[in-house]
Amino acid sequence: MNGSITDVRGIEVGHWTSAQRPTGCSVVLARGAAGGGAVGGVDVRGAAPGTRETDLLDPANLVDAVHAVLLSGGSAWGLDAAAGVMRWLEEHGTGLAVGDAPGQIVPIVPAAVLFDLHLGDARVRPGADAGYAACQAASSAPPAQGNIGAGAGATVGKLFGMQHAMMGGIGSASVTVGRTTVGALVAVNALGDVVDVETGLPIAGARNGEGPGLRNSTRAALAGEPPIAILAGSNTTIGVLATDAPLAKARAQRLAGAGHDGLARAIHPVHTMSDGDTLFALATGQAPALDFNVLCMMAGDAVARACTNAVRAARSLRLDGLWLPAAGDLMRAP
Repeated sequence: MNGSITDVRGIEVGHWTSAQRPTGCSVVLARGAAGGGAVGGVDVRGAAPGTRETDLLDPANLVDAVHAVLLSGGSAWGLDAAAGVMRWLEEHGTGLAVGDAPGQIVPIVPAAVLFDLHLGDARVRPGADAGYAACQAASSAPPAQGNIGAGAGATVGKLFGMQHAMMGGIGSASVTVGRTTVGALVAVNALGDVVDVETGLPIAGARNGEGPGLRNSTRAALAGEPPIAILAGSNTTIGVLATDAPLAKARAQRLAGAGHDGLARAIHPVHTMSDGDTLFALATGQAPALDFNVLCMMAGDAVARACTNAVRAARSLRLDGLWLPAAGDLMRAP
């Protein structure tokens, strides 16, 4: 049931992770049935997004094919990494034909970023070379999860301040029905907690005091505990849904929207004024069609499981006097 987004035919994933501080980027390469990319869609629910090429994905607009999607740390600076993805795609002859001469192409690379500038030297962030390197590393193998790529500096449970937060990360999962698959790759950097989708109990989030115990952010806030004011956009969960079913552009947008059901199951609270939660959807068209309502159910399940996989694969971090434990540390605590 867990699987990964690369179970979807025509999808490859690559990560780049900085050696200087916790940040990085991840790329999803889309290879449609004819090698010309995938049909794309997007749904932005958070109030503080950092994105690129999302208007292009509106079903009313012209371009259908998406050649890659970039997820990046570094806040708005991280959008620069998309230029490296474009360069790599151009070198490999992949892009939208824009003229009669050979090689006149423009690769279409939507992107979204999350905020990780508060960990280490904020002047270190993914740029064009990082996006290029992520493409070089891309493959159809199951992608690494946890604190790698766009999830390298991801944190969760910040409603009551960074001193009570934990490490987030990037995770993946997939669901297959018959011969058709929906997969998700999600970088979880939420203001809220990540909860077990079966029990509803937090598995990573705001801690009680400086110890490892979890306080349950939603329950604490509703009981009257005041949140700590936090810079808008200093959180954000971003991700990519992919399916090998054939979809029109409007349906791809609806599939991205269904993926947010999975965020709502796995993250409490979600879609806040301090999050820029954004999900892209890609349809490669390399498998049989499936009832669209079933595809949407698969999308929500894949996203929710990708979120929990992200924090379960995370590693703890000590940096500049700040301790950010991971979910595994809580499981080992007495």
